[in-house]
Amino acid sequence: MEKRFKTKAITENDSWSLHFLYKNPIGRLFLKGMIQPPVTKIVGAYLNSSFSKGMINNFIKKNDLQMEEYESTIYKSFNHFFMREIKKDVRPLPQDETSLAAPCDGKVTVYPINEQSCFKVKRSEYDLSELLDSTELAEQWQGGCAVIFRLTPDDYHHYYFIDEGTILEHQKISGIFHTVQPIAIHNEPVFSRNAREVTVIETKNFGKIAQIEVGALMVGKIKNLKDSGDCKRFEKKGWFEFGGSTVIVLFQKNQVTIDPEIWKNTANNQETIVKFGQVVGEVLGEKHE
Repeated sequence: MEKRFKTKAITENDSWSLHFLYKNPIGRLFLKGMIQPPVTKIVGAYLNSSFSKGMINNFIKKNDLQMEEYESTIYKSFNHFFMREIKKDVRPLPQDETSLAAPCDGKVTVYPINEQSCFKVKRSEYDLSELLDSTELAEQWQGGCAVIFRLTPDDYHHYYFIDEGTILEHQKISGIFHTVQPIAIHNEPVFSRNAREVTVIETKNFGKIAQIEVGALMVGKIKNLKDSGDCKRFEKKGWFEFGGSTVIVLFQKNQVTIDPEIWKNTANNQETIVKFGQVVGEVLGEKHE
């Protein structure tokens, strides 16, 4: 695979406010209240109201959004704007079914899953039995890998199925709403504590996968369009409402090869910036020779 990625260093000091909330004892008291679902729902109600429209222009400027990439419409609220639809053909999609394309925009890292069904992101170790809320299910991914797509507010917040397949299982797991910024991930087991949805899919080309959408601070809703039946490659799976959020895709052992540059960047404490549809890996060689 040819070099084509941009990278972003993973830093802990994302902002003064996050450093205060996660590193300062007083800040952590505030954080305890902020991450509860009722608070997130109140903020979500405001963002769904017409009163929030005044936030849109400043958000566009702050995040340097290229609005010509999105469908033109009159937005009824900030959340309506945040869930904006991208124009067709803005994200080119690979035709080769053996190519693994990113299911969303985001900053990607990849981690091996060990024989204890765990993977480690710096100081946080994630037990798949907690993440998936199932010990039996977790064991199926021993020796595989976890590919993590961290979405930031400037990203397109819709996500897609990576392959044709059949949905075997879907569950919603209630939780709290930590931010998914690096400072939080490195101080809390965020992915296994936050509200999330898990979809297990038997795919045509990549074996059995688990796709997990993780909600975050200020994200009151994960909207999945289906929880059973068949799915198609690049069919829209759903979207997030406002805030940072994460999509995690678990692959079983000997199913895929993730681009070596992404592994290298992760080892060097860097995230790899990708867009929906960009090739990030492929079916393991001997499977399609």
